[in-house]
Amino acid sequence: MEVGAEGFARSLPCLRSRIGRAAFLAVDTEFTGLYSTFSQNNEPSLFDSPLERYLKARRSVQRFTVTQLGLAIFSKENSNKYVVHSYNFFLFPSTLGIGDVEFNLSASSIQFLSHYGFDYNKFLKDGIPYMNEVQEKILRQHLLAGSWKFHSTSTADRDVLKKAIDEVTCWIAAAEEEETMILQDLNDYHVLEVQLVLRQALQNVWTEPLGNKKVMVKKVSLQHRQLLENSSHDHCQKEVILLSARGFTNLFQILVEAKKPLVGHNMLMDLMHFHEKFYKPLPESYEEFKRNIHNLFPVLIDTKTVTKSMQKNYLFPRVSSLLEIYAVLCSSSLNPKDPPWPVIALASDCSRYAEKKSPHEAGYDAFLCGSVLLMSAHLLLCRSTDDAVEADPSFSQYLTVLAEHVNKVNFIRGGISSINFSGEDAPRHHPPVLVVHVRGWPGLNERQIYQEFNGLCHFDVRRLSKNQFILLSSKYKHVRLVLQDYKHHPHLQVSVYRHWRHSPFVNCLLQVSGVVALWSLLAFVLGGAPSCS
Repeated sequence: MEVGAEGFARSLPCLRSRIGRAAFLAVDTEFTGLYSTFSQNNEPSLFDSPLERYLKARRSVQRFTVTQLGLAIFSKENSNKYVVHSYNFFLFPSTLGIGDVEFNLSASSIQFLSHYGFDYNKFLKDGIPYMNEVQEKILRQHLLAGSWKFHSTSTADRDVLKKAIDEVTCWIAAAEEEETMILQDLNDYHVLEVQLVLRQALQNVWTEPLGNKKVMVKKVSLQHRQLLENSSHDHCQKEVILLSARGFTNLFQILVEAKKPLVGHNMLMDLMHFHEKFYKPLPESYEEFKRNIHNLFPVLIDTKTVTKSMQKNYLFPRVSSLLEIYAVLCSSSLNPKDPPWPVIALASDCSRYAEKKSPHEAGYDAFLCGSVLLMSAHLLLCRSTDDAVEADPSFSQYLTVLAEHVNKVNFIRGGISSINFSGEDAPRHHPPVLVVHVRGWPGLNERQIYQEFNGLCHFDVRRLSKNQFILLSSKYKHVRLVLQDYKHHPHLQVSVYRHWRHSPFVNCLLQVSGVVALWSLLAFVLGGAPSCS
């Protein structure tokens, strides 16, 4: 089900009700870019500590925006069956405020989404507004002071406003008090914007929404205008304006209040965008970010973390994409026969996903993500015991068997395997680190060393000293391959890194210690020599 700005407010009550009845929620987001290249060395590296990676990702999240958010609501029925309502929300930053929002576009990300049929017209023209708490506070202050303004999203929006103002201006010159006129063909966003602009520009008019894309404009006296402004039935009261400007943030707040288990796939960037766009600007402190997310969503499950573990412990093919994982789990070879895993049925208004694959559409990926979780949890439950598993396992039983993965979000290529949002991060066990000593090949830099080895296998490279570089890989076979192939290289000597031998700090310390020891020896020899009398 696709939801844009025009129908969003009407869908909120139903969404609240369905979320309240859900067993769990699955999410997915699409962005205008993933990792910003504005700053040097901002790409993920195996050398990254959790803090370094967080700060890199934070810079990217601050530059890019969310184009589409998918929410799949999984509700359990009595007979081991889950019904799924899956939604696509097109998002666009709120334009009601004092500052215009800027964001970057990554050419590769735009091309990628276009390849999978993403509708940029819906993103730009019907995107649901949103704002975080800081932006909301600023808007509230300016609404109270009467100093707010719109930043129209497009020429089309400005044309709608201009046409409405021109019509009202021409009409009001000849109109009598209490006469009315109707503005037509306005979407939900324009209905509010037109009213606010007219009321601010003309002191002798009053406006009311009529529904069906219409606004009534009435010519009134200043005294009557003041009475109407103080009425509790004013559709342009400041709280109503705030509710409209907050847009998707209202639904985010419903998700937070529900405290349902939240499921994603490789969901770190999703969570960071949630924090930045709908909650508060991302803090500099990595630990503060973890605490905030845990307070918002106490139960997180990353299907990437779950399936990585299954690949190690079971005969589970090594596939990476969400669609591939879903296909593998659906295969008959993995499906338990007694009991079979739960039936996952798409609701009638989401039946398109049952008929056609839509990879990288946020609502479809959210549906896949939740389905992968249910199938993985059922498989783990069946293999966790020799006893018979009841025919209708509860979701709490699934959570129990998933306990070691709860709040562990996958950490792509870095110093840890996952971020633990409810405790300390556990270090990753890497293959041995290699050191390259360069001889007779002056001026080599990190990029050239990377390119030298990239034809054979993949390493991350970091300079150690003038003629030495460290190589780090996530695969043991790459380490063995390089050690073997470069054993007799004329310019590059490759060996396993030993801290006591290769660390510049240790070498410097040994050199200083050697000098001190030499001076001590000389002082002893010279000071202890017998004097001639």
